[in-house]
Amino acid sequence: MYLRAAAVSQSQIFRFWNSFSAAGLLIGALFFAASLTPTLLPRTFVTQGVLSGFSFAAGYGLGVFGRWLARYLELPKPKDRTLRIIKLIAAVVCVSIVAVFLWRASEWQNSIRHLMGLEPVDTARPLEVGLIAALTFALLFVLAWFFQLTFLFTSRRLNRFVSRRVSYLAGIVIAVTLFWSLIDGVLFKLALYAADSSFQAFDELIEPESQQPTDANKTGSNASLIEWDELGRAGREFIATGPTSKDLQSFLGRDTLEPVRVYVGLRSAETAEARAKLAVEELKRVGGFERSVLIVVMPTGTGWIDPAAADTVEYLHGGDVASIAMQYSYLTSWLSLLVEPDYGADAARTLFAEVYAHWTKLPRESRPRLYLHGLSLGALSSEQSAELFEVIGDPYHGALWSGPPFPSRIWRSVTDDRVHGSPAWQPRFRNGSYVRFTSQENALAIPGAQWGPMRIVYLQYASDPVTFFDYRS
Repeated sequence: MYLRAAAVSQSQIFRFWNSFSAAGLLIGALFFAASLTPTLLPRTFVTQGVLSGFSFAAGYGLGVFGRWLARYLELPKPKDRTLRIIKLIAAVVCVSIVAVFLWRASEWQNSIRHLMGLEPVDTARPLEVGLIAALTFALLFVLAWFFQLTFLFTSRRLNRFVSRRVSYLAGIVIAVTLFWSLIDGVLFKLALYAADSSFQAFDELIEPESQQPTDANKTGSNASLIEWDELGRAGREFIATGPTSKDLQSFLGRDTLEPVRVYVGLRSAETAEARAKLAVEELKRVGGFERSVLIVVMPTGTGWIDPAAADTVEYLHGGDVASIAMQYSYLTSWLSLLVEPDYGADAARTLFAEVYAHWTKLPRESRPRLYLHGLSLGALSSEQSAELFEVIGDPYHGALWSGPPFPSRIWRSVTDDRVHGSPAWQPRFRNGSYVRFTSQENALAIPGAQWGPMRIVYLQYASDPVTFFDYRS
């Protein structure tokens, strides 16, 4: 009885081993190795492990497809003994490639981290990356196994009525349709619902150190038109932080003003139009249109505004600045761009239209200078605040768009039409009177160039893959 059980177990192991594709192992190992090569930005071991697992699975899937194609074309199949030897050699080569590149990957990552002033990775990283990659591949392998079962089930039944080749093609189509419907219609929606609920709960979280303002001129105070608990987590952080007039006076050594910050959360009103109107009314209430500089800020996907940008401009102008912002999402930027790509642009156009409508009614000699700002997804959204022909008669004064993502239409057009010889990471556009680019080193001063009435500045780093990804290359 025990011998029979052992024989069955051994038979199952052999069948499992024989089911593997030698070409899949080799191609998967090469894909895995490629995923570990140096990148523009350093990766965490979790990100690297998941990416490497997907890469191995993609390469393995390509090899399996090649085996299926050979069977479909009825090409000669190697003998069993030859096939076992080929698989053994492929497995040894696969393990060798994976081991060598895992060992080298830490050195490559440390070279990038050193350039960016980050701590080196620890010695356990290869094991951590390998384990996560193996788990990721195992999960994808199980899904592929279910896909194969579905394909075999349908193709074998169809083979009773049509030829084998036709049944194979029909089986593939049916399996792909079924799995795509399941992933897109069920799994994707469940994952999106879970992410949405999680980010919404995080957005509503009021942290103990986040105190409601007592100053009547602050958004979220008892005198404000906007409720404190409806600002969202990022909005409350934006309002509660930043330099005060005392901070500015101590730093500058002269009289200063209290900076004006207005923020409307996603839950402050039902629609984007209502939120924009509420934001402008709040800006009027606190005297934002009476300052020298007015900035329309588009946050990132979570509603976050970079304090390095907001604080700096308030120091530069001694607090004589008003900033107005409106939340359009509480999802992270990449997820917001994936599932709600138009929300940010719609919010930017709506808020700018409300601000611009009131701003153009003010006397030109006394109204504030009007600027736009956005970081990352906020830059992509802010770019679409208005078309040039809509403001050409009375243009805003300028914009600072930091780290624009690669889909940014204006950024892409200006970069493509740059002066011949200027690099893509720091292009020069025409005579430099309208648009200029800079990086961590100030490159705005162009010899012989004079600024025009509207100044557009793009701040970008050459190592930013979100900016410089190009699907055309």
